[in-house]
Amino acid sequence: MDPHTTAGKLADLGDRIDEAIHAASPRSVERQHARGKMTARERILALLDEGTFTEMDEFARHRSHAFGMERHRPYSDGVIIGLGNIHERPVCVFSQDVGVYGGSLGQVYGEKICKIIDFAVKTGVPLIGINEGGGARIQEGVVSLGMYGEIFRRNTMASGVIPQISLIMGAAAGGHVYSPALTDFVVMVDQTSQMFITGPEVIRTVTGEDVSMEELGGGRTHNAIAGNAHYLATDDADAIEYVRDLITYLPQNNLEDPPVYDYPDDIDVPITDRDHALDVLIPDSPAQAYDMREVIRPIIDDEEFLEVMELYAPNIICGFGRVEGRTVGVVANQPTNLAGCLDINASEKAARFVRTCDSFNIPVLTFVDVPGFLPGVEQEHNGIIHRGAKLIYAYAEASVPKMTIITRKAYGGAYIVMGSKHLGADVNLAWPTAQIAVMGAEGAVNILYRKQLAEASDPQAERERLRQEYDDELSNPYIAAERGYVDQVIYPHETRSQVVRFLRLLRSKREALPPKKHGNIPL
Repeated sequence: MDPHTTAGKLADLGDRIDEAIHAASPRSVERQHARGKMTARERILALLDEGTFTEMDEFARHRSHAFGMERHRPYSDGVIIGLGNIHERPVCVFSQDVGVYGGSLGQVYGEKICKIIDFAVKTGVPLIGINEGGGARIQEGVVSLGMYGEIFRRNTMASGVIPQISLIMGAAAGGHVYSPALTDFVVMVDQTSQMFITGPEVIRTVTGEDVSMEELGGGRTHNAIAGNAHYLATDDADAIEYVRDLITYLPQNNLEDPPVYDYPDDIDVPITDRDHALDVLIPDSPAQAYDMREVIRPIIDDEEFLEVMELYAPNIICGFGRVEGRTVGVVANQPTNLAGCLDINASEKAARFVRTCDSFNIPVLTFVDVPGFLPGVEQEHNGIIHRGAKLIYAYAEASVPKMTIITRKAYGGAYIVMGSKHLGADVNLAWPTAQIAVMGAEGAVNILYRKQLAEASDPQAERERLRQEYDDELSNPYIAAERGYVDQVIYPHETRSQVVRFLRLLRSKREALPPKKHGNIPL
């Protein structure tokens, strides 16, 4: 066919599109599938609603002549960018293709990612990045490093403006890991995705440490130990499904509210058997644990709770739910882990989550059962003071509706930190089982009555009497209620109905922060 005719030019376009779609070699595609992984394009098509993907810059290719690279100039240059829909809402997306130059980042590759970030910010839609690549493209030299910086700057400028979500679907090394670290959520796949600055070989050479890729930077490591990831997926499909679910809780940008889903708008909130089960959930013994998720689920619509960072700092729970079809962020102490104590990891996990909610106009519900900060030399030496202060800062700075429910213990500084009235919470409720005090009865008795106990004929009996007296007089919700630190003491079965009523009113909350360039959070 004559390439100079209209028909010939249309045919040429078709050939070029086909070449761009199949930029990765058949061998690399087979290798991906053999590892149980999707290709870069398959991931995009699985993520987006069917038939909605529109590709941009599909004919872009590198301009380098170094090391004979001019002889191989595949379309896309190793990254696919474009836009599409998730649940009929527009998003921008990029997917790094390990089948083209190993997914390494060069100038054109970097320019494409910068373009799609800019487009997402300009149009006010979420950005989803699918990451798998081997770091900077060595053949292109320092320009690769420069493009990393351009991407990082754009991630930073987009932070708090549009939701940014990263999927790590294979090995991401070197500069490839910092862009995900700057985004709001990171999803990894168990056994098939890794992130690290320097790989096992470099570590072995420099330090003599022998470590596998999975142990060094696998999905489980980043989810349970390092705290760099927010969800551990079983495979590519599970990771994509989590992101499709997550996006339903988030707004398009910081100027919009999250989507509202249909829910019966009853003036009177019905109280169910599930609500009444809360009346018997708290054990009589303050030393006995219970699962705080059993408190959370009846409060949110249809008991649907999308947890974030479930494997990291399990002594605190963070996640999303809905109340009357509207997104809420949930922060809750977990008595089954470290008795619900706050430590460094829990403080940073919760602080990050509260700030994310505040960035995107999501009300924060806080459930409190906290005996204090975790004591220990390791905690003190590792900076619990300034790292715990991050949670104070997050709650105090947040201007979204904030509601706190105290179910049992709320002791000492941890009481203040966990969404107290003193940090600006709008509504604070307490169950009659709440114990709001400077410290627990056991510790208080030992300090207040040390001399009296030493002189007692039966120290154990006297300690028990004094402990009971302390509990009756000080370790309850009513002293705080007398001072207005608690707005209501409610029956547990009333919790959802009260949350619904207060959140309805708080939809019109308006609160402005003092003018400033930015705060100086204790990092």
